Amino acid sequence: SMCVSLLLKIGDDENVLEINKKMARKVILLSSQYKIFFFELLKLNDDQRVHGVYLHLPPAFLTSRVLNTLKPEKDVEGISDVNVGRLIRGDFSRGFVPPVANAVLDMLVKDDGPVEGKNVLLVGGKRPLQLILQCLIEKSGMATLRSNRNRNHLQRQVMQADAVVMLDSGNMDIPSTWLRPRAEIIYCAPTQETGLDERGTSAWEKKKEMTLYLICSRWLQDQHYRPWRLHPLKLQPLTPVPSDLEISRAQVAKPVDQLATEIGLLPEELESYGRNKAKVRLSLLDRLHSQPDGKYVLVAGITPTPLGEGKSTVTVGLVQALSAHLKLNSFACLRQPSQGPTFGVKGGAAGGGYAQVIPMEEFNLHLTGDIHAITAANNLVAAAIDARILHEATQSDKALFKRLVPSVNGVRKFSPIQISRLRRLGINKTDPESLTSQEISNFVRLDLDPKKITWQRVVDTNDRFLRKITIGQASTEKGQIRETGFDIAVASEIMAILALADSLEDMKNRLARMVVGTSHSGLPVTAEDLGVSGALAVLMKDAIKPTLMQTLEGTPVFVHAGPFANIAHGNSSVLADKLALKLVGRDGFVVTEAGFGADIGMEKFFNIKCRASGLRPNVVVLVATVRALKMHGGGPHVSRHGSANLSLVAGGCQSNLKKQIQIAQQFGVPVVVALNVFKTDTQAEIDLVCQIARECGAFDALPCNHWAQGGRGSVALAQAVKQAASKPSNFQFLYHSEMPIVEKIRTIAQRVYGADDIDLSLEAQTKIDYYNQQGYGSLPICMAKTHLSLSHMPDKKGAPTGFVLPIRDVRASVGAGFIYPLVGTMSTMPGLPTRPCFYDIDLDPATEEITGLF
Repeated sequence: SMCVSLLLKIGDDENVLEINKKMARKVILLSSQYKIFFFELLKLNDDQRVHGVYLHLPPAFLTSRVLNTLKPEKDVEGISDVNVGRLIRGDFSRGFVPPVANAVLDMLVKDDGPVEGKNVLLVGGKRPLQLILQCLIEKSGMATLRSNRNRNHLQRQVMQADAVVMLDSGNMDIPSTWLRPRAEIIYCAPTQETGLDERGTSAWEKKKEMTLYLICSRWLQDQHYRPWRLHPLKLQPLTPVPSDLEISRAQVAKPVDQLATEIGLLPEELESYGRNKAKVRLSLLDRLHSQPDGKYVLVAGITPTPLGEGKSTVTVGLVQALSAHLKLNSFACLRQPSQGPTFGVKGGAAGGGYAQVIPMEEFNLHLTGDIHAITAANNLVAAAIDARILHEATQSDKALFKRLVPSVNGVRKFSPIQISRLRRLGINKTDPESLTSQEISNFVRLDLDPKKITWQRVVDTNDRFLRKITIGQASTEKGQIRETGFDIAVASEIMAILALADSLEDMKNRLARMVVGTSHSGLPVTAEDLGVSGALAVLMKDAIKPTLMQTLEGTPVFVHAGPFANIAHGNSSVLADKLALKLVGRDGFVVTEAGFGADIGMEKFFNIKCRASGLRPNVVVLVATVRALKMHGGGPHVSRHGSANLSLVAGGCQSNLKKQIQIAQQFGVPVVVALNVFKTDTQAEIDLVCQIARECGAFDALPCNHWAQGGRGSVALAQAVKQAASKPSNFQFLYHSEMPIVEKIRTIAQRVYGADDIDLSLEAQTKIDYYNQQGYGSLPICMAKTHLSLSHMPDKKGAPTGFVLPIRDVRASVGAGFIYPLVGTMSTMPGLPTRPCFYDIDLDPATEEITGLF
């Protein structure tokens, strides 16, 4: 359904008003106050329901300021400076030919003979329209003449013309005796005459028909998939490789709106945050709903070491190779880094060397504020929980009800979220006065058990002293003292929800379902019961949009979400992947990354994320490093500088690498091993890893030098991924969702980790029984396990066997949509080391340049 708005000034000619009203679906009458007029114009610019704006205004109002305030894509008359410039330059793909110009051209180019050599006289009219018509007429092979207001001179011009175009209603009359044989007059404005001379026709009448048609055509054209016109940025790698920050700063990034245009985004689908990053609106999914998805590639890894194996770097290097070198549309989808690692041990997470996201300072610091939004939402829930416990403990049912459903102007009514709570309680009433005393008691009392509250506060800083705290010690809290703690922000269930939601409505429903604790009677209490879930959706409404950035070579990246991979599913968002799969097109590639090793991030990607999204992967890229394989082969704790040792490398390949390849193969997806090369690796070690990987069932195995060379160093990997993606994928889940919770846990322990069996504690079994009773039994499993070993024992490297996996507790993230068993003790709040990264991070106050971010 199209909507064209008509901006009219009060006091306009009534006949003209009625004619123009017929063209518009929405008419706005303006006062003569200039400020109000501009306010209305800006509103129409931002109203996505309005597809065109027709400015029917007197000449005094049609200033350059007015014309250039209106968005060019909504300019029905096509006379803004931007549009005129595009048309004169010949850029008809982006320029909009005004309907009146189209009508005139249609009348001039008839089937009654050739148009070449015809002379067309343009009389009067606005300068922009004159220029556009002159351009179009001459492009059609005709010549244009410009009128002179002197009557005698005008008569001579008319006598030379094959057609006369009257551009406005204020033109002087032209007698038919002036016209050459077969010449005609075309009127572009409403005429006061009841009829026209037999030699005159009205482009105005035709314009009315064409306006909605052209706007509709333009809108429909915009809805189609737009082929990419990506212009990669050139790289000139230096030797030795400078620091990540120096490399990032040496490259001049494209403005994000330019990148957006190159990959087929519409201006209204972009919300810029400065020059280098922008949110992408989810309306893109509706526009491209019929567009086939591209190929879906997951980057996972072997069991990692504390120094990291470079999954993010491989992801970035791979898309740089695909887009900048193989000329294939490709998108990287990465998680947003937490402030914890940035200022703690690991440092930034934007990739590294000549394969990174730029600007890396913005990537690693705040970005577009999603983590802050999660922190605000999470802590609003925490505040609501403790406030509700206090109020229930200190007030009667009657007092609680009076405050929860206050009288406003003498009327008491339930809010929509309270109506939802009444329905869940089985109370089908909407009048507060009609509730019985028992119904009032059930409604006002959540009766949360302070000892069974599972919701914690969060902060995005490594602060070990917040792991366990006591709250409620002020006298104003009236003795409501309890123990609780803080998690790091990315460990919040809200972060997991952000990563798994596939729409704003889905996110809102998931937020409502979050279980924050249990009542004394054993019932789960949700965020919706607290009445806070609508407010959470408001806080998260912008965070749900992925952030668009770029690689060093100017290829697109979505940065979105960043849940912990050991206690949550550890993948970037479903929405970022879905948007990217539509944008790259049928033959393009989306490369998304999973946290930690294939036993954790990849398994959760398949069983949780793919189950939620409905997407099916085509290829797994498994990242390995020689230094990590030596450790898995029995070597000492990994270091940045190791000596060559083929036997340790072979041992690591035959144990950990082989096992991780087999895990991926259980899901029916081909595996390409990417050996992330370090300068200390020898050629013999590199060749041995690739040989053994192929023998262990990998589709292919390639060394990658993207860190030192950028996309050029990963071209071989990109070619192998392309070949693997062309093979049929026989993807399958590891377990059915209806399988009992215990059997799902056992399946993961045995088939993924290599355990003999599982050992459930009494507490874990009790929780499983409770979750089955509450109807959560069909949720997938998200194992909370150390990432440093395939087993639950961090020191057991390689591929341990002969162990039983202990399940000490089982918890539920009902909003996110998974059950998470706790294997051993998991920390959800990292601590700072003796010498954190922040010692090296500084700011030059004169230039505002940051130093020390790796």
